[in-house]
Amino acid sequence: MQPPPIPPDSTPDQIDAALDALAAHATEWARLPTPAKIELLEGLLPRIRATGGRWVTAASRAKGLAVGSPLRGEEWTSGPWAVANYVGPIVDTLRHVDAGTLGARLDGRVRQRPDGQTVVRVLPDGITDRILLSGVEAEVWMEPGVAPDDVAATMAPFYRDAEPEGGVCLVLGAGNIAAIPALDVLYKLAGEGRVVCLKMNPVNSYLGPVFEAVFEQFIAAGYLRLVYGGADVGAALTGDPRVDEIHMTGSAATYDAVVFGTGDAGAARKAADDPQIDVPVSAELGGVTPCVVVPGDWSEPDLRFQAENVATTKLYNAGHNCIATQVLVLAEGCPQRAAFLDALRDVFGEVEDRPAYYPGSDDRLDAFDDAADDVERFGIRRIADVPADAASPLFTTETFGPALAVVTLPGGGPGEDPGDWFARAVDFCNDRLAGTLGATVIAHPKTLRQLGERFEDEIARLRYGSVGVNLWVGSGFFAAQAAWGAFPGHTRDDIQSGTGFVHNSLLFSRPQRTVLYGPFAPFPRSLLLGETHTSPKPLWFVTNTAAEATARRVTEFATDPKVGRLPGLLASALRG
Repeated sequence: MQPPPIPPDSTPDQIDAALDALAAHATEWARLPTPAKIELLEGLLPRIRATGGRWVTAASRAKGLAVGSPLRGEEWTSGPWAVANYVGPIVDTLRHVDAGTLGARLDGRVRQRPDGQTVVRVLPDGITDRILLSGVEAEVWMEPGVAPDDVAATMAPFYRDAEPEGGVCLVLGAGNIAAIPALDVLYKLAGEGRVVCLKMNPVNSYLGPVFEAVFEQFIAAGYLRLVYGGADVGAALTGDPRVDEIHMTGSAATYDAVVFGTGDAGAARKAADDPQIDVPVSAELGGVTPCVVVPGDWSEPDLRFQAENVATTKLYNAGHNCIATQVLVLAEGCPQRAAFLDALRDVFGEVEDRPAYYPGSDDRLDAFDDAADDVERFGIRRIADVPADAASPLFTTETFGPALAVVTLPGGGPGEDPGDWFARAVDFCNDRLAGTLGATVIAHPKTLRQLGERFEDEIARLRYGSVGVNLWVGSGFFAAQAAWGAFPGHTRDDIQSGTGFVHNSLLFSRPQRTVLYGPFAPFPRSLLLGETHTSPKPLWFVTNTAAEATARRVTEFATDPKVGRLPGLLASALRG
């Protein structure tokens, strides 16, 4: 399988020309009438439709996915579909901005928790969501102090300035998930009124020509430029006076290198909180992501389905995700703990082999092996038990690969209050694990009813920017209406999982977190558990045998939402 062609590095003259063009058009874009912005955004959809197959083929070749593999569905969902799925919601917001009716988007969606925190339901957001995402809900929780009546005033602050000056944002693109650079570009363009210089990551710079085709109109107008190269190009860009702000996706180490520099001099700057650049930097960084399984009474089909769910949270994109589960937290007293782990091992052993393609994977997997005893291997995939009280690097360093640490906390046995165990699990995640990007929590519907309001109170204590309940938290990345980023409050000298939010199509300026809820069981078995939805096996499951066909159909619908496409799409989804 031939790898896709890689564009040559940009020359200094090309970089100069790119930044000059962007600086010249920054105010023009900022003040461009909203209907004109909408026209450009809607023009993306036919271009995504035209390039989708090329996009997926290039990414699949780079990652070693064979023709016909259902795993190629990941490249549809985390590539063209994710970008197309963002266009409609952000355009809808801009239409309301133009009409002066943005506050109407909140009608019937705002509630207040007993502690006073304001919550806005953002999914489902229309009939299409109720059909294609049946059983999935999402809420954006506002920062404490934002009253329900104040939410509208926090939305779309950029558009409240009658004569904005604009600016140039440098986006340092991610190398793992194809949609990340494009979505970051769209948020900065449409949400914050910046023109964008996108530096492609060398790992997936082969996607640059695809993005150039998709964003052709933005490039022609001088609102976007792409540049290519390694760390030297990045360093030149971050220090250029024409760059007004920076957004990056990566690791805390990369953030430190950008903000403080490298080597002893960089370490000294960080210790003194003396950055080498003087522009704002927002960042979406990884961490040690937990998945907490609240003890309950599960059937054998429940055990299998949730084993597939957990395996997906680890193995999607070969584990090369900043939101991939690294630590699975189980209850020692749960009688089904061993059966669940057996089901998880079965799934790890059954899923299709694929390369750990991301640079440095072998070294990181070796480090995982060194940090754990009795590592079980399933090809390149790994599972290992790690004591909860261990001073383990697996609690502080992101593995970024297909390796899962299992932690067992005491309690959670029959007759015990599962809420007490869950509270201890929340403490463990908050206090022992590095990073705050996201966490997944799995709990049986009967357990959720038993815990009542206490469950949400414990979710409120989890210090993560996104929490998925019975739904991989990574699915929040695909939800345009969700605010995606670390839990607020990190400082640049202790950045953890970053600062700021992206996606966020409703353009909230003061979100604290996103909470997502999904089905515990697929339809029709869900009906036996009291769940009212028609959702089959999720499209992103690594065990979904119809993933590529369904994801292609979902993308076609997102780029051209004709009702006639739905029957074939739903039939394909049910075959998964």
